[in-house]
Amino acid sequence: MCMNYLSQLEFKKQVVKDAFLRIGGIEVNPEIIGMNSPERYRNKMVFPIGTGGSWGFYRQHSHDVIPLNDCLLGGNLNPKIMNTITEYAKIFSVSAYNEAEHSGVLRRVFIRSSQSEIMVVISVNSDFLPHSDVLINNLRRTSDNITSIILNINKKRTNLVLGDKNLLLWGKSTISSELCGLKYDISANSFFQVNTLQTEHLYETAIGFADISPNDTVMDIYCGIGTISLTAAKSAKSVIGIEIVPQAILDAKENALKNKISNADFFCGSAEELVPELIIKGQKPDIIMLDPPRKGSDKKTLSAIVSAAPKRIVYVSCNPATLARDARFLTEHGYLLEKATAVDMFPHTTHVETVCLLSKLKSSKHIDVELNMDELDLTAAEKKATYREIQDYVLEHYGLKVSQLNIAQVKRKSGIIERENYNKPKSDDSKQPKCTEEKEDAIIGALKHFGMID
Repeated sequence: MCMNYLSQLEFKKQVVKDAFLRIGGIEVNPEIIGMNSPERYRNKMVFPIGTGGSWGFYRQHSHDVIPLNDCLLGGNLNPKIMNTITEYAKIFSVSAYNEAEHSGVLRRVFIRSSQSEIMVVISVNSDFLPHSDVLINNLRRTSDNITSIILNINKKRTNLVLGDKNLLLWGKSTISSELCGLKYDISANSFFQVNTLQTEHLYETAIGFADISPNDTVMDIYCGIGTISLTAAKSAKSVIGIEIVPQAILDAKENALKNKISNADFFCGSAEELVPELIIKGQKPDIIMLDPPRKGSDKKTLSAIVSAAPKRIVYVSCNPATLARDARFLTEHGYLLEKATAVDMFPHTTHVETVCLLSKLKSSKHIDVELNMDELDLTAAEKKATYREIQDYVLEHYGLKVSQLNIAQVKRKSGIIERENYNKPKSDDSKQPKCTEEKEDAIIGALKHFGMID
């Protein structure tokens, strides 16, 4: 099935909306940010080498290489670079890697580009590349923008794109890229978003959601090479970045120095171990930003985040399903999902990036000592069922998914006093979606079931 680009955007918006409702039990109507020119946007491409001097992509659900002449999602120079490498391989009889026999040399080529520089990483099942000087000269002639040629040693039986060892054949070990007004050095193994233009939109949205003030401390979990951390540091008092990949942490520290940013500290370790440890030691961030891999975050990390009680959590995700799952955990532990925006980082694919804002639900700062019996009865009634129990009851008995906001609206309308600011708009003129009559009747039925109203 083919879709034009506007239809793709509507489809992805609906995917995000459905995931939040189906998995998270949360109603949200996300905006989506698309591209004006959704081609040639990828700054990173990986091409496996096939037999007979071909290059291309793997056939679906296999490692059979389907030959290509070009890919319109990647840079214009990619075909020229790939043809230069495969022509060199033919001339010097450098064989392609045979996965079944674990033999041959050339495994794949990884091309990384920035606004003005290109890195070519050649992954081999060998300790060296014969006649590499010829290949270097030929690649340099393809473009003046090639500033880095790296040999990656990958002799293991593995599906990983790159092995652990890199040998610099020519040029620099990194390429430089600009993002949100900052400069970054990117190594072969560093994570960097594949769509630079849309990444700027994504990070600008995330920073806008965070609403950072000069007195705020920000914790950036799964920080990579520090792209969000350093962008946030321009507005914050201090930033703490956490990442499990050692090379990424080294890059993040170098990027801080490169941009003359002194209020960002970076720590290497897994989020599930390091986040609780830092919080136990007294780190209490005002704002937490997290951008985990596709599997999402984990209960240990999320529990530590909740215990730190930041006023805002900004969650960036490439997987709507795990985002919705984790958002459900956070909304069940004192947070309200205020808004979400999808960013089309990957046009012409089914993938979409999403950023959402969760704010801490505030309780009143004092308790009235004198309470009359009506107030006591009302407080007891409010505690008879949690929001999740009401949502589950409505879904089971009425087949409807209702949000915490819907329940709060009906509770207030029914005379059940909410804690101050609980699920209330920030101002009287805030635009909030109103609960439909059908959902209101269902929620009233649940409140009656739990004995919260007559």
